[in-house]
Amino acid sequence: MTIKVFKPLFAVFLFSFSPFLAAQWSVDNGTSTLSFVTVKVEHVAEVHTFDRLSGSISPSGAVNIEIELASVNTLVPIRNERMQNMLFETNLFPTAAITGAVDIGAFAAMNAGSSEKVALTFDLSLRGQSQTYTTDVMVTRLSSGLMVSTIKPIIVMAESFDLLTGVQALREVAGLPSISWAVPVTFQLMLEN
Repeated sequence: MTIKVFKPLFAVFLFSFSPFLAAQWSVDNGTSTLSFVTVKVEHVAEVHTFDRLSGSISPSGAVNIEIELASVNTLVPIRNERMQNMLFETNLFPTAAITGAVDIGAFAAMNAGSSEKVALTFDLSLRGQSQTYTTDVMVTRLSSGLMVSTIKPIIVMAESFDLLTGVQALREVAGLPSISWAVPVTFQLMLEN
């Protein structure tokens, strides 16, 4: 009787102190991507990225991801500068943040190479404003970490983050009749310990 009780308790003890649960999982900037799409002149869509991401998932499951807004990459240097200065105002608001919580124990139970769809709720903080989003992501357990990817784009509205004045300024300086206020965002985060 004592042995039957001891074995499950010992297994729980080992699982609780496994390297996966005890470690902090950090974003690998080199293999992670965060992309967004802008639409101008009604039908012209362009894909942009942020090139510098950092952050982690703590052993308790707390998610903290930081986006360096000055790393916006549109493949056009003058447009990068305009977005930095006129839209994001990176001198005042250098970063955006994604925060939330996940069940790190569920990820630890996954076999390497397996994937699972997970409902993720997170807060996006940008320019002093914060909005909560819920989306499905695909979590893939790798031998040395995790890959977390959006299944479908998350639509971020410019007015939710006080960006309409900046969008209007960009439209005027570029001589465009329109720039959409709705921005689809996708990400693929690689996390390693």
